[in-house]
Amino acid sequence: MLSGTSKTYSLRVRCPYGDYDDWITLHARSETLEQLSSQPCTFECPTHGAQQAFPLEGMEKQPCSPASQKNSPIFSPPQTKKSRRASERKPFHVPVVVYGWSKVIGSFHETTTTLMFNANGALVRLNTPVNLGDKLSLVSKFTQEEQEVRVVFNEPHRQGGREVGLAFQKPAPSFWRKTRRSTRAAQTFRVFVRGTDRNGNPFSQSSQTTDISEDGARLDGVAYLTAPGQVIEVKRRWHGKARFRVAWVGQIGTSESNQIGIYNVDPVRLPWRVEAAVPPAAKSSKKS
Repeated sequence: MLSGTSKTYSLRVRCPYGDYDDWITLHARSETLEQLSSQPCTFECPTHGAQQAFPLEGMEKQPCSPASQKNSPIFSPPQTKKSRRASERKPFHVPVVVYGWSKVIGSFHETTTTLMFNANGALVRLNTPVNLGDKLSLVSKFTQEEQEVRVVFNEPHRQGGREVGLAFQKPAPSFWRKTRRSTRAAQTFRVFVRGTDRNGNPFSQSSQTTDISEDGARLDGVAYLTAPGQVIEVKRRWHGKARFRVAWVGQIGTSESNQIGIYNVDPVRLPWRVEAAVPPAAKSSKKS
């Protein structure tokens, strides 16, 4: 590490067990914020001891005035607490299509999944060689929405290809709404999931919901990690069964590990019923 190039960062981390959430400080680091954000970091949980998890958000601690922070990286949140929450990175695998022009191979069209995303853009893995500053297009495979993006980060991926940071022209938090069309209710009950694993082998296992809606749900404890876009069958004992498409898969090492988001592909057929919450005022009027 060259003298004068070390930096200090603050990273927000959360224990995988979900009972610890705090900021840690890393001193004298030569990595960029994007590099630190895309790899697990080690920290001490007061309850569970040493843990490893991906940072939820982060920022570089500037030795000079705050004016030097104008050109913040894609995954560096703004300085106000409210804005940081609005653009918190989500470590979900959402299927997308990236297309455009590469100086090496010319026109290209590649289907991939996000490694993480926020209101300002996404981090994806690409096999197509691209360069910093390239202008590309990003399409969500679930909503079919499209955004023009610019390559702001480009580093080798440990499993091959490149980790590429894509920045929107302006913040677009609604781009990642993942086809959720109705309010979700926090309800937990046992279900049975059937599908095929990454190797094409059939599996059947028990899981449970963490929240449900009229068009989908979030499932926890899915050991056979399915890929986004796959269709699975979810059955709830005597309540029936239905087919769902996997919208996203929680990233290993985070609080969403072994969780998947699903939406219904069998119209008007759900193995549960979502009870609408009755406002307190409405309850009072019924009694009077």
